[in-house]
Amino acid sequence: MPKIIAPEVEFSKLLADLKQATPEIFTADGGYFNLLEGRWQEPGQPKPFHSPIDGSDIGSLPMLQHDQALRAVRAAKGEAAAWAATDLDERKRRVQDCLDQLRPHIDLVSKLLMWEIGKTYKLGFNDIDRAVEGVQWYVDNIESMLGDRKPLGLVSNIASWNYPMSVLLHAVLVQVLCGNSVIAKAPTDGGFISLSLTFAIARRAGLPVTLVSGPGGELSDVLVKDAAVDCLSFVGGRYNGRNIADALAAQDKRYMLEMEGVNTYGIWNYSQWDTLAEQLTKGYDYGKQRCTAYVRWVVERRLFPEFLETYTKAISSLKIGNPTLVDKAGDKLPDLAFGPVINARQAEDLDRLYADGLKTGAIPFYEGKLDDSLFLPGQDRSAYRAPRALVGLPRQAELYFKEPFGPIDSVVLVDRVEELVGEMNISNGALVTALGSDDEKWATRTGKELRAFKVGVNKLRSRGDREEVFGGLGESWKGAFVGGKLLVEAVTQGSPSQPVLGNYPDAVLLPEKA
Repeated sequence: MPKIIAPEVEFSKLLADLKQATPEIFTADGGYFNLLEGRWQEPGQPKPFHSPIDGSDIGSLPMLQHDQALRAVRAAKGEAAAWAATDLDERKRRVQDCLDQLRPHIDLVSKLLMWEIGKTYKLGFNDIDRAVEGVQWYVDNIESMLGDRKPLGLVSNIASWNYPMSVLLHAVLVQVLCGNSVIAKAPTDGGFISLSLTFAIARRAGLPVTLVSGPGGELSDVLVKDAAVDCLSFVGGRYNGRNIADALAAQDKRYMLEMEGVNTYGIWNYSQWDTLAEQLTKGYDYGKQRCTAYVRWVVERRLFPEFLETYTKAISSLKIGNPTLVDKAGDKLPDLAFGPVINARQAEDLDRLYADGLKTGAIPFYEGKLDDSLFLPGQDRSAYRAPRALVGLPRQAELYFKEPFGPIDSVVLVDRVEELVGEMNISNGALVTALGSDDEKWATRTGKELRAFKVGVNKLRSRGDREEVFGGLGESWKGAFVGGKLLVEAVTQGSPSQPVLGNYPDAVLLPEKA
């Protein structure tokens, strides 16, 4: 018997639930509005959106043009002064009201994220739950972090599609809690439906939030450069990040630019293969579509046979398939490592990078296969890719200096510690890195030579939650660091004697502990 889509995650059911929960986000013909000037309006130029799960049409992005986005920015800035003058207790009350209204919709948001960006239910749930509980921590602790600091004004947010809740929504609600008005651009590649739900609830709670959709090139001048924007929070690729950094160079504007780097894991004098196996499987969460995914393994040459055996056994155990399918109604949703990548275009780019690696001399040592039983017969699989891995990636390969943002690993073999450090620093800065070694003192000492914001010893590092700070070194990050009290400081102004920690053109101001 072929599998079926679980009735509780049928998109038609989720859409009906969404219309009941937040009818204001819809046009009369079932399209979507933008949120600007305090209300849902402006359907823009609808752009069809297809789910990565099966290619089905699940709605259209309400794409705005420059002048409409400029209206949104100016109106959002117009809310800043009154909100900044609202006392902290009232701001806390309204953000708490927003969280209380969001909690009954966590399940719906989790399921929408499956269709929008291909997450499994578990990963979708984790995304919205981390957002809600993370902001709750800030509500409970904001007084000690805020002190006498003042809001900046209007904060503009441009974020990638992979974590619309735990990154974008979380940041927006903390920025508002700190006394700023906020505008956010919905990611074009996915997340606009679930974000519309959550922003509708935030607006109902009386929070000064604005949500717009539109082409990046058309809206960037407004959301980045306009004088009404006092602070920019960006999460995305290095190409766009560098362009934004250049645009901000001549402006006196606070910014936080999170970009990718090649996050590496070094293996030296190591024998803890069972532990590594667990880390390898964990590392494939969401198909490595994470800015903190470890995609480059720098391995002491004599250890490669054990690494190869461990890798093959661990990764061959992963299940990749359609995350909505069950054998019969009432069954639990499947326990998959991951589903599709974000879209067929990204899948094709992964194929291109892999082929280029082979063409330039890399050797494939793992090529996974998709299991037909984890899909509907005849369904669109254009966005699905199984794990693949290469060893001996040469420097002329594009993948050597680039994060694939998908399920491709590469391995570089080294004979000396100096080689290991050099290969681990290949991308001129990273968000996270790790060293695996039986000699933890050596690993801790060597870790100080690695250009990453967070260094793990025999463990993976991640963005973190609540009080944990986050940032990057080199080209992986520009501007103020975030996380914990640093996120509050990033979107507020203190006295001249209170510098905002971050990675700046003329200095890197680091926290004591990352």
